Amino acid sequence: MEFTIKQSAQWPKMKTDCLIIPLGDSKTLSPLLKTLDKSCNGLITTLIKQGDIKKSTASTSLVTVTGLANISRLLFVGTGKNTAVMDFRKCINAVAASLNKTPSKNAAIIFSEFNVDGVDTSQLLQQASNLFEVSHYSYDKTLSKKTNKPSLKKLSFFCEHVNSANKQALANGHAMAIGTNVARELGNLPANFCTPSYLATQAQALAKTHSKLSTKILSETQMHKLKMHSLLSVTEGTLEPAKFIIMEYKGGKAADKPTVLVGKGVTFDSGGISLKPGARMDEMKYDMCGAASVFGTMNAVVKLNLKANIIGVVAAVENMPAGNATKPGDVITSMSGQTIEVLNTDAEGRLVLCDALTYVERFSPKAVIDIATLTGACVVALGKHASGLYSNDDALSQKLAAAGSYNYDRAWPMPLWDEYNQQLKSNFADIGNIGGPEAGSVTAACFLSRFTGKYKWAHLDIAGAAWVGGGAKGATGRPVSLLTQYLIDNA
Repeated sequence: MEFTIKQSAQWPKMKTDCLIIPLGDSKTLSPLLKTLDKSCNGLITTLIKQGDIKKSTASTSLVTVTGLANISRLLFVGTGKNTAVMDFRKCINAVAASLNKTPSKNAAIIFSEFNVDGVDTSQLLQQASNLFEVSHYSYDKTLSKKTNKPSLKKLSFFCEHVNSANKQALANGHAMAIGTNVARELGNLPANFCTPSYLATQAQALAKTHSKLSTKILSETQMHKLKMHSLLSVTEGTLEPAKFIIMEYKGGKAADKPTVLVGKGVTFDSGGISLKPGARMDEMKYDMCGAASVFGTMNAVVKLNLKANIIGVVAAVENMPAGNATKPGDVITSMSGQTIEVLNTDAEGRLVLCDALTYVERFSPKAVIDIATLTGACVVALGKHASGLYSNDDALSQKLAAAGSYNYDRAWPMPLWDEYNQQLKSNFADIGNIGGPEAGSVTAACFLSRFTGKYKWAHLDIAGAAWVGGGAKGATGRPVSLLTQYLIDNA
């Protein structure tokens, strides 16, 4: 979709298929809406008096206009008092849902009528463009009948000020949404489509779109030479070969240290020998949503042409049971040289990530952020509303949390205390891969921290945030917005 920004005073000159009008709970119209009402021969006032327009938060009313040459439809959205970001987001989602059902090819929104306490226009614009673009996504890759896509191609925002900050905000939100939809598509693809090899081809295809991006794929043979025995232990029981994907974006100065994103890419997780229950096992295709978020973020980075050096690493495997699969009680040696007792083969994500976290030391990174659907314990702790955030650096943690809050893609800081590390003791190896039933998300992060001592590191456990189940089952694309905002802030 194409987004533009214009000054509010220009609305009388516009021609649009649909004009979107936010209406608050005030008894009187704003000066701008009074002018608009007059041009409509009092239509807005009449509709309000008749009760055809509701002003409650996120309520919408669509009216076909016959007396205006330049406007075909009016779409009203109630904003209530409109003092909270969440209410604003509800309004935008309601508008997008209603607008996408119309044949409108272009639309305009009187954006200056939105007023959220303590939030500037640029932040609202960024969230709005993001939500509108995200609303255009639908999955139909494996459907025999393709879905009908929305007709809307152009959306204009009428604001009090047209400046570089507001223009950039629109672009940022748009790029994040494109990345989010890439992540959603990869997450939603069935595991027999989205294999480690498929992810590798997607990385190679992305590299062809931008001169600053290059891709390197490591085979299992190359991983064996690097002694990535922890990662490879997960893929022993499957016929699908593992792929280690490195996407390197050079948008900064040659001397600038890169920020590295590491995504868990378990394209299907049966649990291995520690087999998962059959109910909802189909959702384990989403166990690669950490990898999907890295792909989505790299797409956003390319779209924005960020002035920074960024490396996206995806460790892609499939975890299946077989006669040669890794067994509970086996001891393996990681790339770092640390030995690991595999107490549960369903705690495989950390076995994949630990070798990836050791590998990225070679980049002398500015910071490393891993993203993983790592633990069900995180879902118990935080539900679907926030990702769990762990870090060995307070400043990095604070920046990531702030980036998430700015875009409502939130993460919540969690403890990473040494006391939790005691739960990972093993009689037969340097470390066990699980720490018992207590604080499972914390001990998983503590496990990863054993491999991150040479750089600033953060871990995002997105098990609750990455997808929704039930009748609305589907990938969310989180935390692409959080990651992209962090990269923008630190470019």
